[in-house]
Amino acid sequence: MIRFFRHYVPLNVLMLLMIEAAILSGAIYLGVSARFLDFGVTPDKLVPLFPKALTFTTVMLGLMTASGLYASEWRGGIRALLQRLGLSFGLGLITMSLLFYLFPTLLLGRGAFLLSFGLALCGILLSRALFIHWTQVGALKTRTLVIGTSSRAAHIESLLSKLGHASNTQIVGYLPMSGSHHFVNHDRILDTTEPLPELAERLQISEIVIAVRDRRGGGMPVQELLQCKLRGIRVLELSNFFERENGHLQLDSMNASWMILSEGFDQGMLRDTVKRLFDLIISAAMLTVTLPIMALTALLIKLESPGPVLYRQERVGQGCRNFTILKFRSMCVDAEKDGRPRWAGQNDSRVTLTGRFIRRTRIDELPQIFNVFFGDMSFVGPRPERPYFVQDLTQKIPYYGVRHTVKPGITGWAQVRYPYGATDDDAMHKLQYDLYYVKNHSLFLDFMILFQTGQVVLWGKGVR
Repeated sequence: MIRFFRHYVPLNVLMLLMIEAAILSGAIYLGVSARFLDFGVTPDKLVPLFPKALTFTTVMLGLMTASGLYASEWRGGIRALLQRLGLSFGLGLITMSLLFYLFPTLLLGRGAFLLSFGLALCGILLSRALFIHWTQVGALKTRTLVIGTSSRAAHIESLLSKLGHASNTQIVGYLPMSGSHHFVNHDRILDTTEPLPELAERLQISEIVIAVRDRRGGGMPVQELLQCKLRGIRVLELSNFFERENGHLQLDSMNASWMILSEGFDQGMLRDTVKRLFDLIISAAMLTVTLPIMALTALLIKLESPGPVLYRQERVGQGCRNFTILKFRSMCVDAEKDGRPRWAGQNDSRVTLTGRFIRRTRIDELPQIFNVFFGDMSFVGPRPERPYFVQDLTQKIPYYGVRHTVKPGITGWAQVRYPYGATDDDAMHKLQYDLYYVKNHSLFLDFMILFQTGQVVLWGKGVR
């Protein structure tokens, strides 16, 4: 994987993105040339097409990202792939037509654009077919050796089995420590006395993961690990491995000293200032654009059921300070008439007909743009919870309070990576993603989350 601004991006996904960017740009040049039967490539012909090719490529890559076509944890089959490609290119056709109307200088000509559009679709289909074959044969996988065979090592085996072709890691074997119990497949254990540097060279190891909890007693081959590192082999702690592979921090492999000494978990005044300016500008623009939608939603809520249009609720924000969050009311009045807070459930009977629709499309979250504008929230951050749940979960889950060191958000890393959850166990899993965000948050990661939120809205993921 390659790391951008502390966030891990799979190499195969990055390469696919670059290849498809070239295909989309090339389709414009090829389509225009083929339409006018002019294949003579000269600088004076290429330069005028550059802004048009760049616009088309940017629009299509943005829509494909929002559709989930660059998600590293992609699990869909051929049918799901074709559905998402169809949606992306359908929206792309509408978006480009609108841009041609608003900015006539981008116009290619109807025939040339349709030909370019068709070539782009064929090129993307071909690249996806090759990519599927490429991942199935294990190209570009990192050959990894694991030190240890304990239950911690077994977690690695379980994770990679779950990730399947989405993982960029190939476990070559597990090197046992003396006196330890074996929790991994015995066929994968390397029974050898060969020095670690020579073993790593013979097996063409690129990475070593340390999956041993107790390193006292002299059993850890520290000097040999140092030699491996000096030879260019990466040496990783188990926590860092899980962070990279799964995009979250594994709670059972974390400790306070690791959090203190590891890179991340810091705040920056410049970053916070830039993020606040971004929130202010975008929230002001979005309030202007979405006011008609909010007015129509308010009318529908009022027509269907009596009661207030907006639902105000106390939530815990940055620094454990409480604030009032705004949402469109999607449940009947007195949904918690017994006074006891409860999670929303699957097919919850308290949800109204209009409420079900605005939840599925996330329209119920639009009033939170006011929370962003006034500074209680950001567009991206851990979702704020109610004080009752925060108090309960802080006692049950370690490091739960760490998520309150940054501003809560309308969307977050946990929301695009984990389905909707309504149990303490779900809260623990979501916390692992929230901790990853707190550790690695940057504007780059924020933009990635905003793009990926598109697929949550488009495909109705995590709706209850």
